[in-house]
Formats: sequence, structure tokens, C-alpha cells
Amino acid sequence: MKRVITSLLSALLFASFANAQGSKIVTETVSSSILGHDVSVNVYIPAGYETDAPKSYPVIYLLHGLYGTHLDWATQGHMKDVVDELCARGEIIRPVIIMPCAGDPDVHHVLNGYFNVPERRYEDFFFQELIPTMESRYRIMADKEHRAIMGLSMGGGGSTVYAQRHPDMFSSCYAMSAWLDERPQETVNKDDKLSVVRASVHDHSAIAFVENADDATAAKLRTVAWFFDCGDDDFLMDLSVSIYQKMRNKGIKAELRVRDGWHSWEYWHTALRTALPFASNHFGKPECR
Repeated sequence: MKRVITSLLSALLFASFANAQGSKIVTETVSSSILGHDVSVNVYIPAGYETDAPKSYPVIYLLHGLYGTHLDWATQGHMKDVVDELCARGEIIRPVIIMPCAGDPDVHHVLNGYFNVPERRYEDFFFQELIPTMESRYRIMADKEHRAIMGLSMGGGGSTVYAQRHPDMFSSCYAMSAWLDERPQETVNKDDKLSVVRASVHDHSAIAFVENADDATAAKLRTVAWFFDCGDDDFLMDLSVSIYQKMRNKGIKAELRVRDGWHSWEYWHTALRTALPFASNHFGKPECR
């Protein structure tokens, strides 16, 4: 009982400190020559950041889903409340969290997605412009061991593919309700941007990537900690189960959780309570076997 009371008091003291120091979310813009326009980015800055100089922080890239924007995790996922609570309880290392915009709710007329397509090279922007810009603006540990990526739905698929294609960049990947593959389309309607996005998901299939991975590629994938989290009533659940099974067949360690729930913000909000400690627990680890 005494230990519980001590723990609660410590959490309350840290919460008071956090309120005094002020964790916050700010909106930034990144000018992109690759995309030809500015990109909006929400950034979670942990409590004490301003007074901790020259301390540097681990970083998490947190990606939104289809129909979403950089605002979603804050306004619908209420991520700040979860991060502040986990920090106050000492369950995670205080991170900087980057939430870039990769789309628009008007999915039929505005191109969404995290992959390169002929008219929009978003993956190039992410690695060549977004990450370097964020690392220059914030005191972020600019190495694999202190960089994590996670996201929901389209962002869960984007997170997985980014970590597959750039395993030297991330210590962990947490994919929630991930859109990991798409059926091939006989023709792509370029006037319907959603058709283009669907084709890009098929062309960047995370499941096919694992199926086709040779021994050298599989060895690189083993240096990333993987976690797939999907609701039992989610229409994308089979994709998470499939990639987990294929990773096991290749000797790539991964975790899979199928919980009660479906494709909803209630599910993703609660998923953060597992996702953030998962990332935090793998910060500072050079490899994951």
C-alpha cells in the first residue's frame, strides 16, 4: 500500500511539474521543394523542454490515416493527454512527437498517402526534407536508436513500409489497424485521387515486401522492433495477421495484438497506451532480435 501511495504521489508531483513547465503542441510548416508547397506539421513538445537545454530527446513520428490531417491525433486521438499521463507515471521517456500532414478529407480530389507517385513524391519529402528540418529545429537525437515511427490505418501502412524500406532509420514501428496491402486495380482513374492512393498501397505492399525479402533484407528487418495492433471487428484485421505470420516464417520477431474493437478513434486512443511505452522501451537499443 505504501508503495502505491508513493507512486501516486510521484505521479502527482511530476504532473504538477509538467503543468508548470507546459508540455504543448505547436503547428509548424515545412517548405518542400520536392512537393512544391508547404506542409503543415503538429509537434508535441514535452514538459520541461525549454528548461532542459542542452538535453536532447528521442523522437516519434506519428502518422494519421486516410481522410485525415496533421491535426487528427491531437483533436480526435487526444494524444497529448495520453503522453502527459504516461510521462507523469514514468512509463515512457519524454519524447518529441512529429505529426506531419499527408492528405486531406477530400480524398477524391486531393491526393493522400505516404508513398511516391508520379505527381507527388511524399516519401522523398519525408526522408529528405521533413526529418532533416525537424532535427534542425528541435533537440532531437538524430539516430536510429532514438527514432520510432507509428500510425493508424493508412499511417499504419505508411509506418510499416517506411521502416521496411529504411530499417537503418527506426528502432521500432507500431502499426495500428494498418492498411498494409490493396487488391490490384485493372485501371487507375487518375481523376479520382482515391484510386491513385489505392494503387500506391498495392504497389508498396508491406506484405509482399516480407514475402519477397531475401536473407539480407530479413536480417535488416530484424533490427527493428515490430508491433501490429488491430481490432477484432476491423475490416483490415486479416492484413495484420497475415504480415505477422509471414514475418514469423522469415524469422523476424514481431508482436501481434487483436483486441476488442474496430476502425475507430476510441481504439487508436487506447492503442497509444501500448504504442508509446513500446517505442520508449526500445529507445537506445541498437538491435531487436
